[in-house]
Amino acid sequence: NSYNTDFEGRIAFFDVEGGDRSACGDRGDFFGDAGTRAAPAALAQTRLSGRLGAALDPCAALRVTVAIAAGEECSVVFRLGAAKSMAEARELVGRWRGAEAARTALEAVHEHWQRTLGTVQVKTPDATVNALVNGWLLYQLISSRLWGRTAFYQSSGAFGFRDQLQDVMALVHARPELVREHLLRSAARQFLEGDVQHWWHPPSGKGVRTRCSDDYLWLALVTSRYVEVTGDVDVLDEVCPFLESRTLKEGEQSNYELPKVADQTSSLYGHCQRAIRHGLRFGDHGLPLMGAGDWNDGMNLVGAGGKGESVWLAFFLIAVLKRFAPLARRHSDEVFAVLCEDEAAKLGERVEASAWDGDWYQRAWFDDGTPLGSAANAECQIDSIAQSWAVLSGAASPERARTAMASLHRRLVHDDTGIVQLLDPPFDTSQPSPGYLEGYVPGVRENGGQYTHAAVWATLAFAALGDADRAWELFGLLNPAHHASTEAGVATYQVEPYVVAGDVYAFAPHTGRGGWTWYTGSAGWMYQLLVESLLGLRRCGNQLQVQPLLPRDWDEFDLHYRFGESTYAITCRRADSAGSARVMVDGIAVADGSITLQGDGKAHAVDVDVWREPRPAPA
Repeated sequence: NSYNTDFEGRIAFFDVEGGDRSACGDRGDFFGDAGTRAAPAALAQTRLSGRLGAALDPCAALRVTVAIAAGEECSVVFRLGAAKSMAEARELVGRWRGAEAARTALEAVHEHWQRTLGTVQVKTPDATVNALVNGWLLYQLISSRLWGRTAFYQSSGAFGFRDQLQDVMALVHARPELVREHLLRSAARQFLEGDVQHWWHPPSGKGVRTRCSDDYLWLALVTSRYVEVTGDVDVLDEVCPFLESRTLKEGEQSNYELPKVADQTSSLYGHCQRAIRHGLRFGDHGLPLMGAGDWNDGMNLVGAGGKGESVWLAFFLIAVLKRFAPLARRHSDEVFAVLCEDEAAKLGERVEASAWDGDWYQRAWFDDGTPLGSAANAECQIDSIAQSWAVLSGAASPERARTAMASLHRRLVHDDTGIVQLLDPPFDTSQPSPGYLEGYVPGVRENGGQYTHAAVWATLAFAALGDADRAWELFGLLNPAHHASTEAGVATYQVEPYVVAGDVYAFAPHTGRGGWTWYTGSAGWMYQLLVESLLGLRRCGNQLQVQPLLPRDWDEFDLHYRFGESTYAITCRRADSAGSARVMVDGIAVADGSITLQGDGKAHAVDVDVWREPRPAPA
């Protein structure tokens, strides 16, 4: 496409071998006037039309005729690719012709996925858990979120600053090198002032500068997690550039541009430090300014005037500060470690003093001081993410944490429809308007539907409280396979049951219908939920612990973990009593329950006996 300024020199090609080949580049010819997708006109013809060239409704269709006698086999290989010139395209086509070349390529693909997905494998009593953990979740994440960055619902090709940083957290076990690579890629999209491109398009780097208030903080959180799990402290010293452009004008919410690469550079640690300092900006209640939206972009008007405050962002910032403080100390920066701890403690006091609404935490304050997510509101009385992160940050008192999550369960979890709402009641006519999410029909996406990303956070919060029953209950509602376990469920859900859907509609006439599959950050979070929070696998450097929250109907499950070329076959069983819980590595009891990972190339056997009180007998 010579009109595409980023890829004007690229040539795409489509090839098939065979004696009787025909082609068509016109969608009108292929389908015909009376044809349909189920029955294109071309399928009733002996050859495709051969119509190719510019100014058509373009398509790429190839047809090859093969004759197969009884008992014979025949392989037909189609090749789709791109090159920098017509000559290179022809060379690539020639190089990859022949069935053997295709087999070699396919074997390399199989080997890649076996290696990637084989790091963590589980065998549990639930076949759907096995399918999600052992294959589909990481496949969805890598293929759609990192590589394609596209799907049926969104075809942008861009990197989202907060989006892919959240995604790669799920890869710390299977592909830590991809996490490292993306940390450095993201740091290079930070402006000198500390804010970042909300999203950008490679390879040019064009993107949007916004007033979103949480983007830049994810860099510090994900860096902390990566170093904690892998022990790779050297990444902190990797040098990355900054971006440079004009700052946003007063009243300007965003600017799409191609920024300059600044002369100034800093280590990854310095980029994280600058992001955190940029986030220490507070409003009248002493809570972080919401700007043009926090995690929920659709609430872009709540703090557009520069005064609105976000309760969710307060809890999230506390989590970032707590996680980064030990990293700063490990980096011999005691001054910044103390700053993080002090700011986290003071912010925790302020949010507890101002944001508790009686039975849950409110969500935000508008620029004019109007509360959001309060029982006093007619719409959006409760929002799930403020409750979830009150727990995940560790900032809420035990009593308030339990009360807030009980309110979340009572108001937002619906067993009859299998929906876990983001907020309730949905927005419709309330003023002031929170932003563009009010443009969604009530019960759809962020406007009171199930936004699966947030629903997984709620499940993580129940797991963090040790409430295994509630955590497994919510996972059962979110499990995509459960939505399509019956014929009626398939007709209602209407999307793929093997990948996570970004949202599920909450209200009639579309209750239970899935939307926005494949390209959703929910997949990475669900992987973390299953592997770490529910099945209990936690790693810190070369120390591994397995502390599962066993469902009441499971007696045991198996977990396979690869560390370098070493393998650990872990069997988790329900202990007979609290006193019989133990961890055995190669037949030797481990006093602290921690498994020391060794890259010795050997196979190790681990037995984990975990105690959980049995379900009470029915009355």
